Amino acid sequence: MGDVLAGIHATWEFDTDAVLIRFERGIRAPKLFQSLRERRIPYAALSSVTLTPGKRNTVVLRAVPRVGADPLVEAAAGQLKEGYDPYRLVLPAEREVLAEYYADELRTVLDPASDEPAERFLVAAPEAPMSFKAYDGRAGFDGDRVSFRWSWTGASSAKWKAGDQTFRVGELAGIVWRSPEALDGYLRLIPRTAAPVDHRAGGSLDDTLGPVAGEGETGGPAVGEPSASRAADQDPAAVLFGLGYGPVHESLPFAAAVLESVRRTQPGSGGPAPALVSAGRRDPADIAERIHHLGELHRAGLVTDAEFSAKKAELLSEL
Repeated sequence: MGDVLAGIHATWEFDTDAVLIRFERGIRAPKLFQSLRERRIPYAALSSVTLTPGKRNTVVLRAVPRVGADPLVEAAAGQLKEGYDPYRLVLPAEREVLAEYYADELRTVLDPASDEPAERFLVAAPEAPMSFKAYDGRAGFDGDRVSFRWSWTGASSAKWKAGDQTFRVGELAGIVWRSPEALDGYLRLIPRTAAPVDHRAGGSLDDTLGPVAGEGETGGPAVGEPSASRAADQDPAAVLFGLGYGPVHESLPFAAAVLESVRRTQPGSGGPAPALVSAGRRDPADIAERIHHLGELHRAGLVTDAEFSAKKAELLSEL
């Protein structure tokens, strides 16, 4: 197509085989967009295109990605707010006819298999190295290893006992990213059957964590199961988010980069590997730990009475 369509917070540049999305870096643009800067989306990575009315006299052109095509979308697992969706282009309502033209043009170049899940990632993940500050430590990723360095002010005694952690990408089966905007967010790494080594103590995580929930016949965690039955604040394979810690624009691109690298180490997998775990319901012990942590935030004055009551009720409803 070779054309450019400028919208609010982003510009779409149409090429012969992909759309290049350049995100605005102004102060009003979502921080996630500023962090991503630009993304090249092959037409083969799209399943459909929609054009719908937006808010305040706008229209929204949205390219819908195929399942399994974009590591960022896979890592987010449906938790992104609408305003953070990198596949939405918001335009003034008077440009609706032009938007409809480009929507029709995009539909003509969609892959014949666009309704099927992608067999591999088709969109590039954010590039390493990268890092972010979590509530209980600092997470780093150099493209080959993920490291967790615990904070003396936030890390639990279980994590201090385990020591700082380093995980080779080849040791991992996937990740779980739970949005920091949920008040109990975290990033958890899912080890493969062979547990990653505690490089400080020389033992394995199994030595520290004990039996793993969902173990298969081989004795290791089944792919797609959490690395441990403990809550994230007790799991040395996880870092906690919090108010101002692990924000979406830092932790989500990090999670996507790790997930893409993990998937790359699984060349034998036919379709999208079950590398992500649903971050929905948890067991009662996990919920109890979250309520305890929420209470600590409340006592420290970081959460209001109303926020504490509302979140506690939400957690209890998951039992």
